[in-house]
Amino acid sequence: MKVTKVAIIGAGIAGIASAIRLAVKGYSVDVFEANSYPGGKLSTFENTAPDGGTYRFDAGPSLFTMPQLVDDLFRLAHRNPADYFEYTRLDETCRYFWDDGTRLTAWADHDRFAQEVETVLGEPGQHLRDHLADSALKYDVTEKLFLQKSLHKLGTWLGRDALRGYLNIPKLGVFGTMSAANERRFRHPKLVQLFNRYATYNGSDPYQTPATLNIIPHLEYNIGAFFPKQGMVSITTSLEKLAQDLGVRFHYNARVEAIEAAGKQVTGLRVNGQTIPFDLVVSNMDVVNTFRKLLPSARQPERILRQPKSSSGLIFYWGIRREFPELDLHNIFFSNDYRAEFNQLFGKNGPPSLSDDPTIYLNITSKHKPDDAPPGRENWFILLNSPNNTGQDWDAIIAQARQNVIRKLSHVLGVDVASLIETESILDPRSIEFRTSSAQGALYGNSSNNRFAAFMRHANFSHEFSNLYFVGGSVHPGGGIPLCLLSAKIMSDLVNE
Repeated sequence: MKVTKVAIIGAGIAGIASAIRLAVKGYSVDVFEANSYPGGKLSTFENTAPDGGTYRFDAGPSLFTMPQLVDDLFRLAHRNPADYFEYTRLDETCRYFWDDGTRLTAWADHDRFAQEVETVLGEPGQHLRDHLADSALKYDVTEKLFLQKSLHKLGTWLGRDALRGYLNIPKLGVFGTMSAANERRFRHPKLVQLFNRYATYNGSDPYQTPATLNIIPHLEYNIGAFFPKQGMVSITTSLEKLAQDLGVRFHYNARVEAIEAAGKQVTGLRVNGQTIPFDLVVSNMDVVNTFRKLLPSARQPERILRQPKSSSGLIFYWGIRREFPELDLHNIFFSNDYRAEFNQLFGKNGPPSLSDDPTIYLNITSKHKPDDAPPGRENWFILLNSPNNTGQDWDAIIAQARQNVIRKLSHVLGVDVASLIETESILDPRSIEFRTSSAQGALYGNSSNNRFAAFMRHANFSHEFSNLYFVGGSVHPGGGIPLCLLSAKIMSDLVNE
C-alpha cells in the first residue's frame, strides 16, 4: 500500500522530528497535540515580578547535547540550520557544590578539568582522562547498534556493528553497576558522586543501573554541552517552523481519543469526537497510555507496560531578586549521603520518597541569555529527582522539599534565599503526568535499573498493526532530547523499509 496520509499523535520533540522526516519523504503529515503549545516537556512560560519585570523559564529539559541531531533535520530538508537555530558551546559544563564548602568546576577542556580535579580533590588527573576515554569507547561501540537501529529487528544483530558489540562486551560494563565502576576508577568519593550523577540523566539509580550508562558523560565532555541562544524552547520552535515550511499541519487543543483499527492495520484517529482516516499513524504519546487509552482492545504488551518506571522530577521556578557570580548556567548542590538519597527515591527501604537532604540541580539561563530575567536578577530553575506519581501526598512533599531546598542553598551560598524569591511556579509529578500523558509522571519511561532495561522498551513499530509506529522517550532508544530525536530517525528508517 502506498502511504500518503500520516497522523502523528503528540507535538513533543520526537513527534515534530518524525513529522519533518516523513514530510521530507513526501508524505502528507498532520500532528495532533492535546495542549495549546508544541514541545511537550520542552516548552516555556513567563512569570511577572511585582514591579512588572518578566522572568522567562524553559519548563523542562535544560541541558543541550548532540546538537548535530537537530542540525541533521535541517540539512535533511536542504535548509541551512543557522537560518533557523543557533547555539554556542559551553566552556563550563557545570559547577559543583558540597555542604562542607568544597566547590569544583567541570571545564569543557579536559586538561583544565583534570587540573581542577587534582587541585580541589587531590585526585590524579589521569583518572579523569581515562574515565572520559572509556566513556568514548563505550559510546563508539554501542552507538550504531543500540542508538541508531531497532533492537527488535533480526538484521540489527547480524551485521558488523553487532559483531563489534559482541567482541567488546567485557568493556561495556554490562554485568556491574555504574557506582561500582566509578568506585574502582576514582579514589575520591566526591568524584565518584559526581559521575554517579549521570544515572539521573535517564531517571535511574547509579547503585543499580549497569556501568554501560557511563557512556553518558561522553555526550557532555567529549562531544560537548551547548546552549541554544534563544533558550531550550528554541529547539522546539525552530523545528516546528521547519516542519510547517515543509507543509506539516499542526492541530493544537486536539486531544486524540482513540486509534481506529481494522484487522492488522490502523485506519485513523478519533479526535474530539471526529474520526479522521489515515494511512499510517505514529504515536509520540507515552506507550503505556497509547495502549491503555487509545488502543484498549488491542493486544497489550503487558511485560513491557508493567515495567517499573523511571524517576520523575519536582521543579521550583523562582524569580530571584539579585545576582550570584559564584553560580553559572548549570549548578549542582550535592547531598551528603548519595546512596541513602537513592534508596529513598526508589523505595529500597520503604515507600519511594524524597530525601530531607536532596541533591539540587540549579539552572540559570539568564547567565547566558540576560533578557530571561530583569536587570540585576536571575531566573532559577530548581530540579529535584523525585519518585514517580503513585498517589503520594504531593502537597505535603512539596512543602517539605521547599524548606529543605531553601535551607541547603542558604547554607552553601551564605544568604537567606527565601527572602530573595519574588515569583514562584511549581511542576510536580502529578502535573507532569497530566500535561504530557507520561505514565506516573515518569520523565524517561521505563526505569533502567537493570542490565536488560534497554531490551524492555517497546519497539518503534507495532507487532500487531503493520502501519503503526512509536517514538519518544518511553520507547527505544530512551528518554532525553538526543534519544527522542534518534527514535524519530529509527522510525523513519523502518517506514522506509
